[in-house]
Order: sequence, then structure tokens, then C-alpha cells
Amino acid sequence: MQIKRFQAGARMSQLVVFGNLGFMAGQVADDTSLDVKGQTAQILSRIDRLLEEAGSDKTKILSANIWLADYRSFAEVNEVWDAWVPKDDAPARACVESKLAFPQYTVEIAVIAAV
Repeated sequence: MQIKRFQAGARMSQLVVFGNLGFMAGQVADDTSLDVKGQTAQILSRIDRLLEEAGSDKTKILSANIWLADYRSFAEVNEVWDAWVPKDDAPARACVESKLAFPQYTVEIAVIAAV
């Protein structure tokens, strides 16, 4: 089977497709001046674009991992997530508090999707 890499760089690819599965790197916001809701919305938009590039969409997300810099932002992230996720196609999901790579990031999200 062929491996397809999307937005590949020297260190990592943003999405790797093998067979009918797409494995996405953790996505963070481009604009770190945004609050957690803004960063979450920006990340979900990036996920939409990456999935579209691979011929998929959010209805085909199988699993999502969410890392929060501060677990007290859980409700705010869920507000944005719940408005975005397809009502009848919600993926399996994990959400944890974790120290992120850089302090300006408030949330990071990675997904695995059928493509």
C-alpha cells in the first residue's frame, strides 16, 4: 500500500494516509493571541482543511485526542467542539490536561480519520 504525506516537512507531516486511514499530527492555533475558544475554532478549521485535502471530512473522524494547557478551559473547548462536531457522527475522544510544547498554546488536537 502507498503512504501519502500531506504538508510534509523535514520534521513531520501534518497528515499521513495509509490505506483508508489518515493520521493527523497535533494541530495548534496560528494566532496564539486568541483565547482558548478562538484557538479551538482555528484548530478545527485547520482539521477541516487537512481532511478535505486528503479527500475526507469531519464525519469520517474515528478518534480525537485533545490536550488542554489548563483543564479549567474544558467547558469552553467543549462549547466550540460541540458546535463543530457532526451530531450523529461524533468520534471517540480523549481530553486531558497537559503541559503543551509552548506556553502560548492553550489547546492541541489530533485526529485519526477514514479517508
